[in-house]
Amino acid sequence: MAFASNLWRVLVAIKDGLALLFLLLFFIVLFGVLSSRPNPGSVREGALLLKLDGSIVEEPSAVDPFAALTSGGLPAKEYRARDLVRALDAAAKDEDVKAVVLDLSSFTGGGLVNVMEVAEALDRVKAAKKPVLAHAFAYADDSLMLAAHASEVWVDPLGGAFVLGPGGHNLYFGKLLERFKVTPHVYRVGTYKDFVEPYLRSDMSPEARAAREAVIGAVFEQWKADVAKARPQAKLDLVTKEPAAWYRASGGDGAEAAKTAGLVDRIGDRVAFGKRVAEVSGKDVYDARPGSFAHSTLRAYLAANPEETPGKKVGVITIAGNIVDGKAGPGTAGGDRIAELLDGKEGKDLAALVVRVDSPGGSVTASERIRQAIERQKAKGIPVVVSMGNVAASGGYWVSTPASRIFAEPGTITGSIGIFAVIASFEKALAEYGVTTDGVRSTPLSGQPDLLGGFTPELDGMLQSNIERGYQRFTALVGQSRKLSPEQVDAVAQGRVWDGGTARQKGLVDEFGGLDDALAYAARQAKLGDGDWHPVFLGAKDKQANSLLLALLAGGDDDEDSVPPEQGDLFAMVAERQQAVLARLVSDAQRLVASRGMQAYCLDCPAQPLSRQQKQGLIFELLREWGKTSFF
Repeated sequence: MAFASNLWRVLVAIKDGLALLFLLLFFIVLFGVLSSRPNPGSVREGALLLKLDGSIVEEPSAVDPFAALTSGGLPAKEYRARDLVRALDAAAKDEDVKAVVLDLSSFTGGGLVNVMEVAEALDRVKAAKKPVLAHAFAYADDSLMLAAHASEVWVDPLGGAFVLGPGGHNLYFGKLLERFKVTPHVYRVGTYKDFVEPYLRSDMSPEARAAREAVIGAVFEQWKADVAKARPQAKLDLVTKEPAAWYRASGGDGAEAAKTAGLVDRIGDRVAFGKRVAEVSGKDVYDARPGSFAHSTLRAYLAANPEETPGKKVGVITIAGNIVDGKAGPGTAGGDRIAELLDGKEGKDLAALVVRVDSPGGSVTASERIRQAIERQKAKGIPVVVSMGNVAASGGYWVSTPASRIFAEPGTITGSIGIFAVIASFEKALAEYGVTTDGVRSTPLSGQPDLLGGFTPELDGMLQSNIERGYQRFTALVGQSRKLSPEQVDAVAQGRVWDGGTARQKGLVDEFGGLDDALAYAARQAKLGDGDWHPVFLGAKDKQANSLLLALLAGGDDDEDSVPPEQGDLFAMVAERQQAVLARLVSDAQRLVASRGMQAYCLDCPAQPLSRQQKQGLIFELLREWGKTSFF
């Protein structure tokens, strides 16, 4: 009894200690949240510093603060494109902002459309006679595009610049699945719906190759045209066609090669660059560290320059990321979450609605749920307009069909009108080890779908018929929306992906333009004049504790150096690409074993870069899905 009594006291002490620990942690976090709030007082005369330690996105992903606390690492930062544009446009008119500084050493990229939006805002800063200075350890495609719009571009002496270009290879598992006797049951409609090809083939089909070459070629031409116009001295032909000879000519010195090719203006480390900025913006009287300069951070500057809200509300609903069933998001388009935003309090009393789409698609049922919610808004008699971002393909186009007008950019990826489903079964693999199945059926569907014993022909036929019906539904929606005959829709459908320019020629897009153009058009359709309306982004109110906690964990504001920036040369870039291939492998395997229904998804559409935590999450998700496929 004495032993039991002592053991109980120990357990109670442990419990009380843990309770005190979590209570202390709570108050530490609360203190950090309250004390790290950005305020207008932290805005100072000098430069506007945009230290982009992450990617530019349409809608930042939701972050679990507790997971961030316990994971030992932080998710990569994500910067909303419109926030960057708003800050730059305000800086162009602000007399206290002497220059804009881009720190791109840890910039991981963004979609072509979003990056071009920020680049155009940089041009407006320069048009206001304010210099834009950029620095990075090394530049790649997206950071090069932003830097091309700067007045002065610096690179670290140990760094360089690389143009990788869009495209690359996909993994094909056809022979692997055949070797391990895994049967992929694929149901699809569309000659170009190549999402399922990796599970059936060992290479790309000629149709898929032709479609992808056309899209990648168009997107890369957009990139080259933009960079060449912004930086005429850049020798893009040399950099893109003869990269090895270009580097050899500079003795392997990446920084010198970048300068010789006209991609950068000056070579220098962060301290030298900071001294140069200080000549323009002034010295930082609060920071005596080498390379410091007077500046305001993005968060503080946005807090000091809130958006004006005159007149009536023109709603903007953002559909960003994969479209999935449920309430996922933001950053992922959960069908239930988005429908509730449209049907709920935020969706009331709108004068017009703009649907901002930046999604490669996903679940058909979730896409339809979103589409129906948009239709309910349209039934109120308000104008509904779609603005396409980087990508609005497959399910992303499905949710666009209620619009009376569709805006896109030439670099937008759209189309991919087709659907599919894929389910794996393991009857051949089990038979290889002497495991078979047998039983009694009352109907051809009894016990189906049987992942261990195989599918019956009747089930296969029913599933394929269901996919074909879904495709008919999809094309009917497109035909009704775009006023095209079934034959005209079929000619542009079949799962084929189009760039924005070709999509406009084919009738899938009405007009070139960005979100601001779509908003202005929607306001005019609602008979609202300038100053009589303001945009309201549904569901965009940041969870303050969430965002500020992440700032606290990161060590402070945007410019703090407590979390060293990730700097990468050519070898680091190769290593990062290897990690990306692993993440893609895990993602492809996950799609094969995950429990999903009909999918309207685009394989050809570019994906956002994944952080280390996201890659790890894919692996854990794959293991979870494999766990669902129980063999007992």
